[in-house]
Amino acid sequence: MREFTSPPLASAPPVGGLADAVFDHALEDPLRIALGRKVDGRWQDVTSAEFRDEILALAKGLLAQGVRFGDRVAIMSRTRYEWTLFDFALWTIGAQVVPIYPTSSAEQVFWTLYDAEVSACVVEHEDHSMTIGSVIDRLPALRRLWQLDSDAVGELRAAGEHIEDEVVHRHRRAVTPDSVATVIYTSGTTGRPKGCVLSHANFMYEADNVIGRWEPVFHSKRGDEASTLLFLPLAHVFGRMVEVAAVRGRVKLGHQPNLNAAALLPDLAAFRPSFILAVPYIFEKVFNAARRKAETDGKIGPFDKAVEVAVRYWDAMEHKAFGTGPGPSAALRVQHQLFDKLVYSKVRAAMGGRVRHAMSGGSGMDRRLGLFFAGAGVLIFEGYGLTESTAAATANPPEQTRFGTVGRPIPGTTVYVAEDGEVWLHGGHVFQGYLGNPKATDEALHEGWLATGDLGHLDEDGYLTITGRKKEILVTSGGKSVSPSQLEERVRDHPLVAQCIVVGNDRPYIAALVTLDSDSVDHWLNMRGKPKLTPADLVRDPDLETEIRRAVVAANTLVSQAESIRTFRILAHQFSEEHGLLTPSLKLKRKAIEETYSAEVEALYRA
Repeated sequence: MREFTSPPLASAPPVGGLADAVFDHALEDPLRIALGRKVDGRWQDVTSAEFRDEILALAKGLLAQGVRFGDRVAIMSRTRYEWTLFDFALWTIGAQVVPIYPTSSAEQVFWTLYDAEVSACVVEHEDHSMTIGSVIDRLPALRRLWQLDSDAVGELRAAGEHIEDEVVHRHRRAVTPDSVATVIYTSGTTGRPKGCVLSHANFMYEADNVIGRWEPVFHSKRGDEASTLLFLPLAHVFGRMVEVAAVRGRVKLGHQPNLNAAALLPDLAAFRPSFILAVPYIFEKVFNAARRKAETDGKIGPFDKAVEVAVRYWDAMEHKAFGTGPGPSAALRVQHQLFDKLVYSKVRAAMGGRVRHAMSGGSGMDRRLGLFFAGAGVLIFEGYGLTESTAAATANPPEQTRFGTVGRPIPGTTVYVAEDGEVWLHGGHVFQGYLGNPKATDEALHEGWLATGDLGHLDEDGYLTITGRKKEILVTSGGKSVSPSQLEERVRDHPLVAQCIVVGNDRPYIAALVTLDSDSVDHWLNMRGKPKLTPADLVRDPDLETEIRRAVVAANTLVSQAESIRTFRILAHQFSEEHGLLTPSLKLKRKAIEETYSAEVEALYRA
């Protein structure tokens, strides 16, 4: 199949903007719990009316401090309640939000602020202020800086006390669906980041169609309160879409700024979301942590058996959903029920206890991992999208989830696969273009169609599988074209592996560089009675090399011999954003990695 369309369930409203939902909900149901806010270590409820009043007061302060309709204001922070306040306050007065990753370097911050001609900036803490201070002399347009940890909200609220409500509402009524809501910069894996211009209509179209299709799975059970804990970065389009959809869909929203397990797991237990949205990395972490605990407790055999039962159980359920099988056998159902009490309930408890559904995006998820979670009682809907498509363009439907694919087009979207395998998208969520870059815009947009740069194929039911990136295809010296992504993802499936990059462009064969997951390695050493090793000694450990070789052999089963990884090298340290080897969204900067590790790459090809 070359093209598949899902009819829309909603269209963008003909008038108004994103902030209108906040004011409408407060008027319709002022006492409804709209958000959860963590104050002094405890979660507190925020009603629709309280949320509106905070946004109104903050909008007044922004006007009092000189922010005007159409101004671009940057936010540099982790995911926290105040980010959502500023987003909706700025949208209320028609300003455009420019998100910045909190881990960005001074030069990355400079480029974003300079290219977007940002006039004001909100930062989280003093380190961010100092980062901007180091480049301020090159930013003539930047006039204001507010710091969240120095009570920026209180400062602005006080500054706007003299402004009448009607002044804010006049600004809000001037916002139209075509008004620019945000400029989100791409990750810059292949060059300088570009600013994606997204309108209020883009977000409303995307959010309303996702809500219309998936709203029933936002709940843990029929009739309960829908809630989600947002721990994705709000600097990324996925996190922003979740924020908007939660407000528009009346889903109670909480924020968690730390992705490490020590901070995230207690908040999942306290907030108890009914569903979550995450990247595959999070689900891998939950699974690997559960498996390490089982091994520590001497129960690795039963755990692995439970995994196998969950995978077989949901594989049978998937066949039944598509009419290609009868479903799980009676014996398999009995085994599944037994392991639900012994194993699966503990996995669900680690995610707060109420989660029965989740959405995953940002990168590909292994089919077996998806089948395990589904069999364990958490059905994950994998999807696919880009910043340029306002997040999701495809996602797996609840009633027919096909693991290993990124699903079918979301309502209102058409997916087309070109002759060369490139995926093209069409719909109301496709962006307006790149800020100040007509050449790049013309390369990406073709009469409303977005050329994604991703390669994929559609099956006979309209399910899309992503196979790689056009710009990342490797061509060996023998002329063999190889897509590295599926090899890298399969190697990463091994719990000891943190990252994998496949090399081989203009080389005689394919090879790989592999980095290690420190938590898993520490556990692996402990379980085998090995002493803790220095990174230099660790990468030379023959037992560890054997383990990584197993991961490489498993990956090679996916491809022909000419495309397989012939050799590999284990590196002592992970690729990091700090050293310029990862983007803020943790994508590999291939050229930078190959340059940094040029000696290691050369060694892979010595006779």
